[in-house]
Amino acid sequence: MDEGREGYGYGGWRLRPGRPGDVEAIADLRAVVMRADLERLGRYDGHRVRQRLRDGFSPAHTSVIETPGHALAGCVTLRPDGDALRLEHFLLVPALQGRGLGTAVLRHLLAGADERSVPVRLEVLRGSPARRLYEREGFVREAEDAVDVFMVRKPVPPTAPVPPAPPR
Repeated sequence: MDEGREGYGYGGWRLRPGRPGDVEAIADLRAVVMRADLERLGRYDGHRVRQRLRDGFSPAHTSVIETPGHALAGCVTLRPDGDALRLEHFLLVPALQGRGLGTAVLRHLLAGADERSVPVRLEVLRGSPARRLYEREGFVREAEDAVDVFMVRKPVPPTAPVPPAPPR
């Protein structure tokens, strides 16, 4: 189980492995989280947004985000995709958005990708505020269509140790 504790105002968070039984709760969370952006794009259909999650749900690649008081604070899927990883279904309950939890979880996942020297790709809805988070964390636009912006983040090499300054 992965855990994060410092500096995010939650008293801790953790990632637990996804389970097949999580699918309906995550599908419902997706419908809530994506509703405003999909309505803005004229594409909200509650059944369809849930079904798309069900159709692509992979418990083996999904982590459930838990915080004190929230058994399902959110979720994230990070699955192999050719020579990269694909970040999908990164969802947080609305009450926890904008408080640093998403940044903490994303940084944790990106650190793992950096250790493996693997790029991470994702799609974000056009006009979604989530795009700012991804850009802050090093994602850049690869392409876009009428609905989605396709982004990639190349791995960040480990910082080389700084040699000590020569004596004077």
